[in-house]
Amino acid sequence: MEFEGVDAEEQPNAAVELLGQVEVLLGRLAEALRLLALRAQQRALQLAVMLCLQVLLLWVAGFLYGSFYYTFMPRPSYSTPVHFYYRADCQLPAVCSFPMANVSLLSKGRDHVMTYGQPYRISLELEMPESPANQNLGMFMVKMTTYGKDDRTIRTSARTQSMLHYRSSLLQSMSTVLLSPLLLTGASEQEQLVSIELFSDYIEDTYVPTAGAVIELRSQQVQVYSAHLFIHAHFTGIRYVLFNFPVLSAVGGVASAFLFLSIIILIGSVKNSLNTQISGSRVRQHHQMRNTRGNSPLSSDPSDITAGQWESCQGGHIIKKGKEKASHLTNPPSRSNDPTVEACNVMEESIPEGAGETELKPMKGGSIHTGVSHPNRDAATEDDQQMAHRNETKIEGSSATPEPLSPSEEQPSTDCVVS
Repeated sequence: MEFEGVDAEEQPNAAVELLGQVEVLLGRLAEALRLLALRAQQRALQLAVMLCLQVLLLWVAGFLYGSFYYTFMPRPSYSTPVHFYYRADCQLPAVCSFPMANVSLLSKGRDHVMTYGQPYRISLELEMPESPANQNLGMFMVKMTTYGKDDRTIRTSARTQSMLHYRSSLLQSMSTVLLSPLLLTGASEQEQLVSIELFSDYIEDTYVPTAGAVIELRSQQVQVYSAHLFIHAHFTGIRYVLFNFPVLSAVGGVASAFLFLSIIILIGSVKNSLNTQISGSRVRQHHQMRNTRGNSPLSSDPSDITAGQWESCQGGHIIKKGKEKASHLTNPPSRSNDPTVEACNVMEESIPEGAGETELKPMKGGSIHTGVSHPNRDAATEDDQQMAHRNETKIEGSSATPEPLSPSEEQPSTDCVVS
């Protein structure tokens, strides 16, 4: 029965201990889950910030590549219609003068079409009918002269490789029969496109930019439906790659700018972290030095004091006068700016306790002599002790009060006498 009672008493205690352990485990588990959730939240926030930063860098890289492409790449081609004019005030069946046209090479009247230093190919395309007049015309000359804003002639070119392509009468008859439905409906015409290359390597002058050109057809019997002037840029090097492979160039350019910006940000963050660590280490070193200086006791060694200060502080005894001096013995005075007094104070503080005793000896005139026994000397001689005993007896038996000190005597003395 006794054992059953003991077991009955121990069972509630064990249950309480078990519940306490379970509660502790649950608390630790809740704390771990809270820390895990906090870390997950921090990681998610860092991931969101990094994603926003990456998107921003990608946008900036695309903007930089677009700006570079727009600035570096010139206009690849330019075309403008050519309208010829001639004199018609004569009685001849043909025109009275050579057909001429004045073409402006300024975009919107302000911007230059061609870029400085870029070679261009300039050609004239004539749409000519296959008429008997043009077939019998043969070769004719085309002349082009470019000029600047001040009507100054820059370059002149003349080409004679201009005529209709030869077609025999049989070939003309067969093409007419086969294309008769298109010719009857107007979907096709009997014409040829004649392309004349006027400049194969035209480079814009930096000092005299091109403002326009004068085109002249050196034939009075030529017949033309329409004409167009084409200017094509002849790209080389990087411009050739950018123009002929635009997608690959865009991907490479954006990736390069993105990598460059990422490296700059990485270097800046590393430098900032290094500066923070260096400043923190300097602050810690400064605090450690201050703590070390505050906790270290003042120590003065006669070898650390200069010769003049050591001579003025020989023996380690400081002579002080008056009642004010006596009060300074109980309350140590504040340090003076005088280096001699500071050295004496340091020596006085450096004397270990028990090495000597300070005695107030009344002297004549009410002055007080403070004597500090040197730690390396023995006790005073018997004669000195007897003399001191007599002086004390005289002072005790005397009822006269000491005379007050003069203001000059009340001034603190900075002399140190070493006994």
